[in-house]
Amino acid sequence: MFSFATPSVYQSSKCFVTYGVMGHLDPDQIPSKGKPWSALLAQDFVHKVDLILPEELVQLISNKITGDPSRTPVFYKVIMRLGEVLEGDFFTEYIKIGNIMMLSEGKIDTDNVFSLKEGLLTMYLDKETYERAGLVGKPHGVKGKRGLKPRWVVQFDLRSPSMLHGKKGFDRLAYACKNVFNSPVTWLFHSLSKTPVPDPLLRHQPTKYTSHPGVSEDLLTKVPALKPPASILSGQNRLDLDEYATEIYEWLSLIRIDSPRVDADDKIDPYLSGYTVPGDSEDPQTEKLCRISWQGFISPKWTQRILADVILAIPSKSWFSLSTTTFARGIVGDSADCTILRPPNSPGEYFLWDIKRHD
Repeated sequence: MFSFATPSVYQSSKCFVTYGVMGHLDPDQIPSKGKPWSALLAQDFVHKVDLILPEELVQLISNKITGDPSRTPVFYKVIMRLGEVLEGDFFTEYIKIGNIMMLSEGKIDTDNVFSLKEGLLTMYLDKETYERAGLVGKPHGVKGKRGLKPRWVVQFDLRSPSMLHGKKGFDRLAYACKNVFNSPVTWLFHSLSKTPVPDPLLRHQPTKYTSHPGVSEDLLTKVPALKPPASILSGQNRLDLDEYATEIYEWLSLIRIDSPRVDADDKIDPYLSGYTVPGDSEDPQTEKLCRISWQGFISPKWTQRILADVILAIPSKSWFSLSTTTFARGIVGDSADCTILRPPNSPGEYFLWDIKRHD
């Protein structure tokens, strides 16, 4: 594993590239440790998932994944005060017993933003709100880059036995919710556990959304050599591997954003765009591809399951790419991204691009 060059003060993210071999995949016990699985699960709130693969594999994916409604992600938008999350049946059924993830609207470097995942409540607060709340937190942001408007982050493990009414720490949080965090907030909500009956969420009149897959077929595309030369892997040539990883990631990214620069019939003036698909620019290889996309409020556990389903659904020598992107949490719009490529004729092998943002 290696990282690209250390970013300057004007850059906000790092990209780590890993080449490895996955072990045998048991569909009844999907791995959670070791890459690429741990990289997927390390993401917080996934906003978009893209699957790119050869056109001839679409029917296999449709039969086993996209054609099954039970595999489609579902989430809700709901308006609640923070205090309502910590009260009554909602707190008991969804946080103490169940497992949910929630994210409030806003940008963490300018707004007061709340998130809840695995029972951990995280609050990103401006200085004034932090002082009014009277809670214990820590400064947020890279040292020396906090500017004139310092921000703070406060966290509570709501599954802790001490997080109950009557306990000092919890009562302090409840007091802050009543007197400071008392405005209605728009949340995205997703439950990872069985829905309780009756459902405490319904009293808040949530709006349900379903992330139906968007399928783009017959994408006649210029395709580079996706299998890395053996000399790059065996010789541990850092510069050549850097170049290969950068070029392939850029090509995959252009397909994800539906750029015409990778189309087989693209004839743009080189004065306007200097991009060329890696490989033989005079006689590039072309192939029909398919892109399947899901967008919404998606759990990392769902992306872990989809990766396993794709590996099990298609032939072991076929190539594919799966990319996941989290919500942009800062004002500059940077987000975490994870892209996995299984090269052709390489069963078990993978390349992983893990882009980490710096909050």
